[in-house]
Amino acid sequence: MSLQPVILDFDHSVGDLPDALTIDFTDWQEAIRFGCSNRRMDALARKLDAELPTDYGTVFMGSGDFHHLSLPLIRRLRGKGPFQVVVLDNHPDNMRFPFGIHCGSWVRRVAALPFVSHVHVLGITSNDVGAVHAWENYLTPLYRGKLTNWCMDVDTRWATRIGLGRAFKVFTTPDELIDAFLATLGSLPAPTYLTIDKDALSPEAARTNWDQGRLLESHLNAVIDALAGRLVGSDINGEVSAYEYSTPWKRWLSHADGQAPVPESELAAWQEQQRALNQRLLARIR
Repeated sequence: MSLQPVILDFDHSVGDLPDALTIDFTDWQEAIRFGCSNRRMDALARKLDAELPTDYGTVFMGSGDFHHLSLPLIRRLRGKGPFQVVVLDNHPDNMRFPFGIHCGSWVRRVAALPFVSHVHVLGITSNDVGAVHAWENYLTPLYRGKLTNWCMDVDTRWATRIGLGRAFKVFTTPDELIDAFLATLGSLPAPTYLTIDKDALSPEAARTNWDQGRLLESHLNAVIDALAGRLVGSDINGEVSAYEYSTPWKRWLSHADGQAPVPESELAAWQEQQRALNQRLLARIR
């Protein structure tokens, strides 16, 4: 029997999903969106513990600005470990953030969890893993062999020069990347937590408010199918929503990360595209 999906409703971007449990987090949006203090994240984790049922299906959290919520969702599953984490994302989400945790820094913390055997981040085309931004990446999970970045369109030779070549796998096409990853899955089967940020997709598959990668829906489907029967949990984000921060430092950080405002005239069409994709992904994960 399929488990009930969950919507963590921060920004009203997910819309309706059949039989979903919706938990209202709108009062938390300003505090959590993009980034927050460790104390605030711990408070949110306690609310999740109070609100979520014992068993549930895929969790939808709205915008990719909330991808750091994968951390408390994964921590809740410590009793199901050890398991690996598979992240579909156009960014490594392993970047330095001195103010707590944000949507681009959570992977380092997941990789440090003792019950997580490995983290694979698939579909990176962002220059966040390029030489110019090398100093911003947390290196410890890479050196410890707990994190592998699967990339396209970016020069990662800096990593080879400092002994991290094995942690970066670079491909020319999405087909090559996904085929190589599926071969790895086949040789090392393990229970898995799957988290999908739809900015890993080409804009023709789904429009997001972040710079986007090159994967197609068929590539996501191939990964989901390969993980059938071994998922311990899953979440999906990357919806589009219009939001203006009231906190000056968040406005500055969002601007510095190059987030362009979603055109108001296109928001409804983008959300409709996203919601149709959510339905298909949810049906497949079940």
